[in-house]
Amino acid sequence: MRTIQIEIPDEIFLALKETPDGVSREIRMAAAAKLYELGKLSSGRAAELAGIPRVSFLQALARYGVSIFDMTQEELEQDLRHA
Repeated sequence: MRTIQIEIPDEIFLALKETPDGVSREIRMAAAAKLYELGKLSSGRAAELAGIPRVSFLQALARYGVSIFDMTQEELEQDLRHA
């Protein structure tokens, strides 16, 4: 596993009313949702990035406006093979 560090202004924490851990979780989930939406990650890999179980990831996608039903037949089959 690798670690990536990003600098986040203190004002962001205040605006989000979150702790550093909360912001970290939110950023990971947002990145995972977007990469899944773009087709760059399967739902399983995106869930791994988000640090949550696959079912929880799929349920959380609606919060980000990402549909789990915009998959082609091939993408769905691939996702099911890797589930």
